Amino acid sequence: MTDPGTAPVEGVLFDVDDTLVDTRAAFAEAIAAASRVWLPHLPPDRYDEVLALWRADPNGHYRAYTRGEVDFDAQRMARANELQATFGGELLDDAAYVDWKDLFWGTFEASWTAFADSRPVVDALVGAGVRVGSLSNARVELQTRKLAAAGLPDVPLLVGVDTLGFGKPDPRVFAEACRRLGTDPARTAYVGDELDVDARAALAAGLVGVWLDRPGTRRGGPHPEDPSAARASGVHVVHGLADLPAALGVAAEVPAPR
Repeated sequence: MTDPGTAPVEGVLFDVDDTLVDTRAAFAEAIAAASRVWLPHLPPDRYDEVLALWRADPNGHYRAYTRGEVDFDAQRMARANELQATFGGELLDDAAYVDWKDLFWGTFEASWTAFADSRPVVDALVGAGVRVGSLSNARVELQTRKLAAAGLPDVPLLVGVDTLGFGKPDPRVFAEACRRLGTDPARTAYVGDELDVDARAALAAGLVGVWLDRPGTRRGGPHPEDPSAARASGVHVVHGLADLPAALGVAAEVPAPR
């Protein structure tokens, strides 16, 4: 998938959520726990609908947070009340939101795990002499804890949304991550599960953009998710991290997940 005349990558930056860490599964556990208490009338077979709305975030609350327009709790409370309104629950006031948050977030943190292909691919890239780091639209402290809990403490979180006060798709966050990784942006790949704010934004910032389109994990809603359009725009598309070294032209043998 790489052009024969281009230099091989010297660095790979990873998104964290739904790229290295199975955040969707963790959110599913958190949504179920919150729904049992705050949407008690809703049958469990509808929890997937609640999760889908949470992940789609159709009104862009989380992206407003990454642009520095609202604080973290403001966006999360807005999204929680969007769930309550959509699925027939009572709206949360400030006190109720604290209880909702404690249950939701406690369950979420307890459910952090890495994808089975994350550790093998990180090890393969490092073994091939490629520098590895991560860049996220969440806070550095949070994502550092998440990576450690998921068994990836050696993947440094180089830039979070609190590093510069804003996040992806701003090209400055990609430039800063490359600076900290010590690699040329043109020889650095960024791998993420969102086509627009991850792969296309990285490409626009001068990096190699890679969209990780895992089967069955698309968000839907306002998120662009067309593989053909992605490839036409110059983005590499992989369906699992095990495909990444070959897509980038890195001679690395990826061991089977343990």
